[in-house]
Amino acid sequence: MAQPQHFSYSDPYNPTPNPALESDEARIAFWAKQARERITWGQEWPEELTHSFKKPEVIGVDEDGVEQLSVPEIKWFAGGKLNVAFNCVDRHVEAGKGEKVALYFEGEPGDREAITYAELQRRVARAAHGLEKLGVKKGDRVVIYLPVIPETIIFTLACARIGAIHSLVFGGFSAEALKFRVEDTGAKVLITTDGQNRRGTVVPVKVNADDACAGENAIEHVIVVDRTAQTEAARAEVPWTEGRDVWYHELIANVPDSHDAPLHDAEDPLFIIYTSGTTGKPKGLVHTMGGYLVQTAYTHALLYDLLPDYEDEQGVLRPDELSAVNDPAKVESTVHWCTADLAWVTAHTYEIYGPLVNGVTEVIYEGTPNTPTFERHFEVLERYGVTNYYTAPTLIRSLMGAFPNGIEQGKFDLSSVRLLGSVGESINPEAWRWLRENVGGGTASFIDTWWQSETGSTICSPRPHDPQFAPSGTYDDDAPHTRVKPGCATRAVPGVSTRVVDEYGNEVAPGLQGFIVVDKIGPSMARTVWGNPQRYLDSYWKHYGERGWFLAGDGAKVDEEGDTYILGRIDDVINISGHRLSTIEIESSLVTHEAVVEAGVCPVEDELTGHQAVAFVTLTEAGQALSAEELKKALSEHIRKEIGPIAKPKDVVAVADIPKTRSGKITRRLLGQLYQGQALGDRSSLQNEEALEAIEKVLAAR
Repeated sequence: MAQPQHFSYSDPYNPTPNPALESDEARIAFWAKQARERITWGQEWPEELTHSFKKPEVIGVDEDGVEQLSVPEIKWFAGGKLNVAFNCVDRHVEAGKGEKVALYFEGEPGDREAITYAELQRRVARAAHGLEKLGVKKGDRVVIYLPVIPETIIFTLACARIGAIHSLVFGGFSAEALKFRVEDTGAKVLITTDGQNRRGTVVPVKVNADDACAGENAIEHVIVVDRTAQTEAARAEVPWTEGRDVWYHELIANVPDSHDAPLHDAEDPLFIIYTSGTTGKPKGLVHTMGGYLVQTAYTHALLYDLLPDYEDEQGVLRPDELSAVNDPAKVESTVHWCTADLAWVTAHTYEIYGPLVNGVTEVIYEGTPNTPTFERHFEVLERYGVTNYYTAPTLIRSLMGAFPNGIEQGKFDLSSVRLLGSVGESINPEAWRWLRENVGGGTASFIDTWWQSETGSTICSPRPHDPQFAPSGTYDDDAPHTRVKPGCATRAVPGVSTRVVDEYGNEVAPGLQGFIVVDKIGPSMARTVWGNPQRYLDSYWKHYGERGWFLAGDGAKVDEEGDTYILGRIDDVINISGHRLSTIEIESSLVTHEAVVEAGVCPVEDELTGHQAVAFVTLTEAGQALSAEELKKALSEHIRKEIGPIAKPKDVVAVADIPKTRSGKITRRLLGQLYQGQALGDRSSLQNEEALEAIEKVLAAR
C-alpha cells in the first residue's frame, strides 16, 4: 500500500508539503472530497459552486473620506441538498448501528439513561412532529433554553430535520439575556424546562422564560420539558400561560415515531449562536447546513483520532490526515465527552453534531463539576469508559485546586482515557501537565484546540499522533524532536491556514506578538451576523478583508519552528511603558505559584506607564494563610523572576471566584471595570454573575 500524503509542519518526522493547501483549487478539492465521502447528500451541488468567496471591496467613500467596503459573501456546496439530522442519526440506523449507544446521559441528581441511535431517531421524529403541530416550519427560529439533558440534543436535531433555525441559550442565563435572544432572532417558539438541577438544588427556570416573553416578540408557544416536577401536583405549581404554554410530554403523546427527512440546501441556515463580545450587544452568528457539517465531521474525525493510521518512515504512528473515511474500529471504541454546556459552540460542534455525524458514543452530564464533590468528573469518566475528555482550562485549574497533591492513586480507573483536549482559552503548561499526568496516565495524547464561534470548528491544534514522547517513552520537555509543547496550538488543520501579522498585514518575526488571521477559510465559517451584515463586515473583515483574511481578534506569536501560541483577545493586552504583555502570560505564571489556584489579570490605566496589571487570584490553603501584603510580595517576586519586573502587578486581589463566560473565558474587561469603579458593561454571557458582587464587596472592604 502506498504511503498516503500527509500534513507537514517543518517537522523532521514529516517533510512532505500539505497537498490540501498547494493552491486554492487543491484546497477546494480537498473539502469537496470530504463532503462527498463523509456526508450523505440527496442531491450533489454543481461542481462550479463548490466554493465562492466574494471578498470585501471598496464601493465608495463616506463624507469623511473613509473607504466603504462591501460585505463579504461566502458559499460552500450551494445547490447541494442534504438533511443534517438524517446524517447524524438515521443513516447510522440504516447502516445497522441502531442498537449502538448514541448518548449516555447522567443527571446531576444521579439519574442515568443510555439512548441508542434507534431510540434517538424515534425521539427526534416525535419532537419534529411536535414542532410541526405548533406551526413551526422551515426558516422559523426556535430558541432552546435548556440545561444539558437529552431533550436539548433531541430538539436541536428536530429543528435541523425540519429546517427550523435553532438558537441554544445557556440554561443559567438571566431572563434579560434570554429576552434579547428571543427578540433578536424573532423566535416563534421557546423551549424551556420547569426547573433545572444546579449545584445540588432545583432552580426554577420557567419564570425566566415568562419574563423573556414579556413585551414585543414573535413567540407563539412555549414548550416546557418536565425535568424537576415529575408529578401532577408539582406541575400544577409551575407558572403557566394558557393557550401559549404546552408540556412537552403532552405535545408528543400521540405523534408518530418516524418522520420523513426533507432535503435542505447546503447554504440554508442551521443555527444562530451568540458571541459574548467585549462591548455592545452579543452578535448572532449564522452557520449554514452543508459547510458547517462537512468541516465539523472532518475536524472531529481528525482531532479525536477516528482516521485510519499508518507508520511513517521513522516508525511513528500517524493518521492519514487527508482521508475522507474513518477507521470503523476506532469509531466503535470511542466514548466522547465534551464538558461544555450545550449552548456553547464547542458543544454544538464537538458534543452534538461532530460525534453524532461520525457515529460515535458520547456522554452528556447535566451538573457542575463539584456536585456533590470534585470527584464527580472522575466517576463519570470511569463509569462510561470515556476515551476522549475535552474540557476548559478553568475547569482543569479548579480540579488542580481541589486536588493539589493529585488524584489518589488507584481510587478511579481512568485507563480508558486515551485523548485529552482543552478549549476556551489558552491553557497554561501547569494545567496541561496536571491533567495529562492525573487523568491521562502520563501517556494520553493532548490536543490544545484554537477556534471560535465564528470559525465553527477547530482551526489550529496538535494532532493525536504527534510524537508525544522522548525516545525513552517518557515525557521530557527538553527531548529533541519531541512535539509536546504544553499550551501551544501548533499549526492549522488541513484545508485552512493561518498567519500572525502586524497591523499592516506583514508577518511578524518569531517570538513577537501579532494578530492571528485565518488567511484560507474553510466551509464552517459563519456566513453573517443575524439581521446585521454590516456588523459582520466591521467586526471581522474590515481590516484585512480585501486580502480575504478573517481577523480572529486574538493575539498570537509563532516560535522558531513555526508553531503558534495564542495569547488571548487583542483587548487582553497590557501596554506598560511601551511593552506589550499578554494577560494570559502573566496568569500562566501566577498559577505556577503554590499560593494560587486561578488568576485573572486585567489592565488598569496608569498616568505614568499607560497601563498597569492588576491580578485577581483564588487561593490554595497555603495562599489563604498569607496576609494581603505577604501575598502581593510573594506573587510580585514570582512574576519578576518568571517574566521580568515590567510585568509585576500593581495590585493583587484575593477573591473567592473569578467571573467567566459559559465557555470558561475569564472576563478581564469586567475585572478592570470593577477595579476602576466604572459602570459594568454587558454581563449576559456570564455563567457565575454572583462572582461580580462578591468582588465588589472585597474591593469596597479594601
